[in-house]
Amino acid sequence: MKKTFKLSHPTIKYPRLIEATKNEVKKYLKRERNKKLPEYADFWGFDCRFGETEALAEEIHVAQINEKISFAESQEWTQFYLEILAAPAQRTKREVVEQDDELEEAESNEEL
Repeated sequence: MKKTFKLSHPTIKYPRLIEATKNEVKKYLKRERNKKLPEYADFWGFDCRFGETEALAEEIHVAQINEKISFAESQEWTQFYLEILAAPAQRTKREVVEQDDELEEAESNEEL
């Protein structure tokens, strides 16, 4: 989805347009997540960009979409650009050992 959402309408009030855009994004994400994954993938990852215009759009995490739309509402933007591209992805294992070592080092530094 690459779309510029217009937030002005002669009969629909501004808060309803905001809610409609959030709902449209939610439905799009659900539809994309329900598509069949390739064999090598574990989940659908999303590459997202958000900004007042396409040229000003910055990369964001998919979980920040509603927050950014609410920000646009608070700034009373007349439009915003949202790009969501689905890509199959694989989960990676976290390295727990490194985190434990860092905690031990921090604790030993505090004791000194």
